[in-house]
Amino acid sequence: MKIKDQFRFVLQNIKKNKVRTGMTILATAMGCAFLIVLASVGYGLQESIVKDTLEQQIVTEIDIYGHIEEDDNYRSLTMEDIDYLESIDNVNAVTRRNQLRQFPTFSLDDYQSETTAVAAHFPSEVDAGLELDEGRLPEKPNEVVVGYHFLDYFVQDVEDEDIYDEASGEIKEEYLYQADLIGQTLNMTVKKDLDVDGEEQTTPLTVVGILKKPTKEWVQDQNVYISGEVFAGVEAYTGTPGGELGVDGDELDSATVNAFDEVKVYATNLEAVQTIVDELDDSNYASYSVVSEMKQINMLFTIMKAGLILVGTIAILIASIGIYNTMTMAVTERAPDIGIMKAIGANPKTIKQIFLLESSYIGIVGALIGTIVAYLVSFLVNLGLPLIIEFAFQEELPEQLQFSMIPVSLVLISVGICLLVTILSGLRPAKRATQIDVLKAMRREI
Repeated sequence: MKIKDQFRFVLQNIKKNKVRTGMTILATAMGCAFLIVLASVGYGLQESIVKDTLEQQIVTEIDIYGHIEEDDNYRSLTMEDIDYLESIDNVNAVTRRNQLRQFPTFSLDDYQSETTAVAAHFPSEVDAGLELDEGRLPEKPNEVVVGYHFLDYFVQDVEDEDIYDEASGEIKEEYLYQADLIGQTLNMTVKKDLDVDGEEQTTPLTVVGILKKPTKEWVQDQNVYISGEVFAGVEAYTGTPGGELGVDGDELDSATVNAFDEVKVYATNLEAVQTIVDELDDSNYASYSVVSEMKQINMLFTIMKAGLILVGTIAILIASIGIYNTMTMAVTERAPDIGIMKAIGANPKTIKQIFLLESSYIGIVGALIGTIVAYLVSFLVNLGLPLIIEFAFQEELPEQLQFSMIPVSLVLISVGICLLVTILSGLRPAKRATQIDVLKAMRREI
């Protein structure tokens, strides 16, 4: 018996029992839709979190925290480590920064601000992608660039006046520096000791550029980026590393004195990050990269998605009870037809294939309908759920938050599970059909 004839035989039976078969397909579709929609929550949240993480971080950036010594203590990184890091294959740049360990006062006329001063190696910063909003990079030791938000805190020196806006909590605009800062000379004042009225040193610095706004919206960059020469001058004046106050420079470890506070490695591309991280691990460097975070996030969501798929499969297993019942009824009702087929020499294998084909048909049609319904529900969830949450809880959700996402892989997994369950549900009835006695079947007695 040809496959075409078997399929025609199946369709004839389905037409005779439209309601029963239709309800079975509906139950299968509901189970498949439930599985897809439930698992799509895991896929959607994973996509949102991964996208948000990648957008807020430079994907080729690797933070180096120090070198792990034999006694498991961390050693700060020195220029020798920088040379090694730069020698690693596929490393595009190695930036290093030192932060002044006191808050110097930067003043211009009647305006001033106490903020962080950072000594940066500008050539490596440029290779790493440092960009300016306006101006240029420093070319001389006494030239500096300031962070994008520096002017938001560069305020007029006034006494007994409320300079903050009560509504926003920000400094009122009339107290902020309004002129062009490029080309102006800031006076950086540092202390020599903790004494309030102690000795101070003032260094004139020319502002030549303003850095671009940070990609992370919550980051406020109000730093002043100075040269290594100015940083070394402060150290020589205070006699302590980084110009730190209240410490004795002679008692500090020389390795710490000549170390960098912050070191970052930038790979040439995302694919090279993991290779570099592996080499750093082999060389006992403590590092962190977005790839490491992605591994943890993906592992967490893989477990979550597996659990959701398992729960969704239960719905399909429940639907399989209906399929088993439908196929059992089909065997009973078609007992005379099966008897005739066996009487004219039909192979038991062919009879079994017919019933498995019918159960597969129910599974495939149910899975297709369920997939269409799942995509519709997913669209409505992404469209309506944020509005409901915002209305009910008065909380504004992130614009890129996606509650549900249905990739092709999820559809294939769900359809595969659905088809497998329906075939298994039809195995027992199909086997029973091959065991029907011809004479009893002809008399409708099973």
